[in-house]
Amino acid sequence: MPFSDYKTALVTGASTGMGAAIVERFCREGLEVHALARNAERLNELAKRTGCTPHAIDVSDLPAVTKLTEAVPFDIVVNNAGVSRKGSILDAGVEDIDVQVEVNLQAVLHIVRLTMPGMVARDRGHIVNISSIAAIYNFNGNSIYHATKAAIHALSRQLRVDATGRRVRVTEICPGRVATDIFGHVHGNIEEARKKFIDGFELPTPEDIADAIAFAIAAPLAVNISNMEILPTLQVPGGLTTIKREPDDHEA
Repeated sequence: MPFSDYKTALVTGASTGMGAAIVERFCREGLEVHALARNAERLNELAKRTGCTPHAIDVSDLPAVTKLTEAVPFDIVVNNAGVSRKGSILDAGVEDIDVQVEVNLQAVLHIVRLTMPGMVARDRGHIVNISSIAAIYNFNGNSIYHATKAAIHALSRQLRVDATGRRVRVTEICPGRVATDIFGHVHGNIEEARKKFIDGFELPTPEDIADAIAFAIAAPLAVNISNMEILPTLQVPGGLTTIKREPDDHEA
């Protein structure tokens, strides 16, 4: 279905990184784009640059999100907002768990609940969920993030079942490492994180992710691109670790 068959789009986590790039791409396609994020200053800058409609709303603010989705019948929804905390479940705090579940999973469930029935009724719509390779592959740390993204992976597949027989498409995007500031937000120092995770690496850009989403949306109506893993050419996910322990004194 070409972009011309859609009118409105909602993008969460829209103020920077992949979200801002998606907003820019959608605006170039002529959509009425509603950009949702917490940072009003960055959203206003994005609106001046692209013509999008900014909404300085926390994605977990259910009354505000409900009001917006009731006011605008969205044809495209991109669930991009997400947070992460470093560390495994062994050292996770209460807030580490609650905020990731609230933003990465609960907010997505509510936004889909609020927008997808209208798509089904209109027999037209596209939901794009940004998960992660962490939804599929296990690597050290970030246990709660893995769990929430795995839930988005399962949800994305289930939504196609829920929309059986209607022209509502669902695409899950599973990025690997992308050149954004998410690592700085996780580790608390954007400059140091950029040096460690971004500088010197050949990485996809936010614009590359936006182009992939545009490709899925622009596909013919009979085509649902259900899942994309988008990794750097030089990144290999997964791996096998086997630990060999020497007998402890009490085991000798």
